[in-house]
Amino acid sequence: MAMTEPATIYAPATAPGEAAIAVVRVSGPAAGATLRALSGRAPPPPRTATLRQLRHPESGAPIDEALVLWFAAPASYSGEDMVEYHIHGGAAVQAALLDALAACAGLAPAPPGGFTRQAVRNGRMDLLRAEAIADLIAADSPAQHAQALAQKAGGLGALYEGWRQRLTDALAHMEAGLEFADEDLPSTLDKRAQRAAQGVADEVTTHLADTRGERLRTGLTVALLGAPNVGKSSLLNRLAGREAAIVSARAGTTRDVLEVGLRLEGLPLVLVDTAGLRAARGTIEREGVRRARARARDADMRLFLCAPRQLAVPQMAQLQRRGDILVYNKADLRGRAPPDSLPVSARTGAGLTALLKLLGERLRSRFAPRAAPALTRARHRRALEDAAEALARAKAETAAELVAENLRLAEQALAQLTGHANMERVLDAVFRDFCIGK
Repeated sequence: MAMTEPATIYAPATAPGEAAIAVVRVSGPAAGATLRALSGRAPPPPRTATLRQLRHPESGAPIDEALVLWFAAPASYSGEDMVEYHIHGGAAVQAALLDALAACAGLAPAPPGGFTRQAVRNGRMDLLRAEAIADLIAADSPAQHAQALAQKAGGLGALYEGWRQRLTDALAHMEAGLEFADEDLPSTLDKRAQRAAQGVADEVTTHLADTRGERLRTGLTVALLGAPNVGKSSLLNRLAGREAAIVSARAGTTRDVLEVGLRLEGLPLVLVDTAGLRAARGTIEREGVRRARARARDADMRLFLCAPRQLAVPQMAQLQRRGDILVYNKADLRGRAPPDSLPVSARTGAGLTALLKLLGERLRSRFAPRAAPALTRARHRRALEDAAEALARAKAETAAELVAENLRLAEQALAQLTGHANMERVLDAVFRDFCIGK
């Protein structure tokens, strides 16, 4: 397989000044020679921390006294020879080491995700685990952390590879029937292959309907909806713990969608404040109401707010879905809460604990991690949709040759998920937005 980047790469694992100790990695065939050039000595025994004085290979100027770890191929993260330099985290120290590495022959700065890309190429992990590492680094909530760890453990890869293998077996049966029609083969080969393919198709369809993984990865959206002046912005500020939205007694203050991120019982949330639902006055307010309705349709959960003398608007009934929460705000004022509503006061904070508890229960029941792994990225969805479409065509065909061709297309779509097909093209797509330095 042709290499599209330098064989030996290096990069800092932390940005200058971020930590008291910084780690700079070098991975590739020239890693050992680089260590000799910087320390004047051969690599230490693998996985043994060793103290080395580092110097610039050309000027001999001292860089730092570093803790060096050597990982010999293939027993390293990348599958290549790898050395880690644990140095003091100051910007000047890191700059000096990176300048020294740049002076070594055969080295180049690592592109985003370069070390993980080497690991995929060398069979240390599949693409799904590589994506899980990126998600693990980016996770900022316990639920995202748990999902990334589960994917890194290989559950999602095992599911997709199992489907691919079943299609490979079914395709082999179809091909056997086509290529060796004169042989004494079982007459039921084609039917068995089609039943196996239909089983995969049914499971893929069920898997595509599960959006938990994608939602958790990007954050669950909770939209605040209601008539003007029911206290949506005040409630947003109270839940966010800061004045994120402008609050005014004047109707129509909120003209656009305002988003605030927070965590609730381990789940990542995006609270969305929207324009008041009413017959809009003017072009700008009409656009705000349109955006509010669109955001409500896409939200994972809606809090419909009402208040004394502002109990409901017609649009609320159109937008409500099972599981949404009706919130009676301004409960500190005189008024009677409608049935099945939860009384709160954004001004005093009364009832907010009960609201958060109920919201957490509703979201956990829908999005908490389950035993069955869920797809997490648009790349997964596109490949699975391609596989599902090919399997649907295979079911509709009557000619065995066309059935076999569509099974082959479905198998190839599944192979892209783990990296068994079109490796370089898929790698480019996966690592385009990968974490820097890993």
